[in-house]
Amino acid sequence: MIARLSAWKKDRRANPPYRAEMENFAYIMQRLLEGFGQTVLLFTITIIFSLPLGVLLALGALSSFKPLKYLVKCLVWVIRGTPLILQIMFIQALPNTIFKVGLAQISSALNCKVRDVQFIFVAIAFIINYACYFSEIFRAGIESIPKGQTEAGKVLGLTQRQIFTKIILMQVVKRTVPPVGNEIITLVKDTALASVAGVIDLYNAAASAVNKLVILTPFVYAAVFYLIFNGVLTLILSKIEKKLNYYKV
Repeated sequence: MIARLSAWKKDRRANPPYRAEMENFAYIMQRLLEGFGQTVLLFTITIIFSLPLGVLLALGALSSFKPLKYLVKCLVWVIRGTPLILQIMFIQALPNTIFKVGLAQISSALNCKVRDVQFIFVAIAFIINYACYFSEIFRAGIESIPKGQTEAGKVLGLTQRQIFTKIILMQVVKRTVPPVGNEIITLVKDTALASVAGVIDLYNAAASAVNKLVILTPFVYAAVFYLIFNGVLTLILSKIEKKLNYYKV
């Protein structure tokens, strides 16, 4: 009896009761932090490129040059009318379908990993998708500015460019911050769709941890990551909106 008790104590010292849980937690956090880094990177790249592209598309949709106007409207209609997941898979399959060039060949030519090429194609899909959504917001914002302000700028001798940058732009920014903010919050959640193309984002990392450990805890932790990220973005957008309150439109 004494020998059994001694062996039990020795085994307990060698394997603390929470050792497995601590190892699982460390593994989950490592996977989620790696995935979160990819999520933040995809989010940042999409915002940096889709916002200015959205402005250009909005100006194209308002252009007096009919072919350009209808081309932009057609592009926006197609992108807004089809699922983002379909666009991701379409863009990723495009090189192989048209040029018969696979991801492995592209990665070899660019001297990078296949995973990096997958990320590039996903980023392109996200940029085009969100640029089209932003363009509609900006177009509506520009059209909401009274035409009398443009006429007043012309009377003052301002050029078309000066009228847009000095009179229209700030009013458009003021009016479009709330809807653009909503799209930005949606973008954070949409980054989970990158997993269908093999990108190890936050959702993909959580799913792989769930499959390996056969527990649901990684999904809970991933939800916390998403909530904190969205919470920080909400605070930033609120501050921007308050700073623009001085400018009455």
